[in-house]
Amino acid sequence: MSREGDGGGDRKAPSPQTLDFKGGLSMYKKQMTFQRVVCFLALFVSVLCFLYSLGIMTDLYDTLYAMISDPNDLDNAKVAGARVYYDMQGFNRVFLRASIGLILLSCLLFLTNTHSRRKYYIGNLVSTAVNVIGECALGFYIHTQVEMYKNQYLTTVDFEQLRRRLERKGTYTDSTFWFDIHYLVLALLILAAVLLILNFVWKKKMMRGEQALLDGKEVIA
Repeated sequence: MSREGDGGGDRKAPSPQTLDFKGGLSMYKKQMTFQRVVCFLALFVSVLCFLYSLGIMTDLYDTLYAMISDPNDLDNAKVAGARVYYDMQGFNRVFLRASIGLILLSCLLFLTNTHSRRKYYIGNLVSTAVNVIGECALGFYIHTQVEMYKNQYLTTVDFEQLRRRLERKGTYTDSTFWFDIHYLVLALLILAAVLLILNFVWKKKMMRGEQALLDGKEVIA
C-alpha cells in the first residue's frame, strides 16, 4: 500500500525563519553594495573639488591677469574691475587646501573600512560624521564665496574695454562657466553627505535586524 502524498507532496514549506534569513541576506548584500558606492562617491566628490579649485581661475587668468601691471596697485588696472582676479587668490588658496583636506577625510572612510565592514563601530561613526561635516562646510564656503566673486566680476569688470583689448588675441570671454559650475559641485557635496547619513542609518538598522534574527534562531534552537 503506497503512502499518500508520495513525491513532492510531502515537502515541507520553508519556515518563516528561513524566509526571513533569505530576505535579510538579500537586503544585506544590497546594503553592502550601497556602502561601497557611497564611500567611492565621497572620494570622487573630494577629488572633483580639488580639480575645481585648480580650474576655477582659468578664464580669469586668461583675460584679467595681464590687465594689471602692478599687483601692488590693483586699482590702477588697464581694465576696470580686473582686480577681481587678485581678490580671488586668497579664496582659491583656502579652497585648494580645504579640498585636499576633504580628500584625506574621504580616505578615512576606507581606513576605517566603512566601505566594506559588515558591522559599524565608533571609528565608522567618526569617519562618517567628519566627512558629512566637511562636505557641508566646504559646500557652504564654496557657494558663498563664488557667488560673491561672481557678482563682483559681473558688476565691476568693464567688458567692452576688455573686449577691445583682447579681441585681436582671441582670448576674450565673458563666460561665467567656472563660477556657475559650482552649483554642480555643491549638489554633489550635499548628495554625498546625505547618502553617507542614509548609509549609516541603514547599516545600524541592518545590524539590529541581524541581531534580532540571531536571537530568534537561538530561541528556536
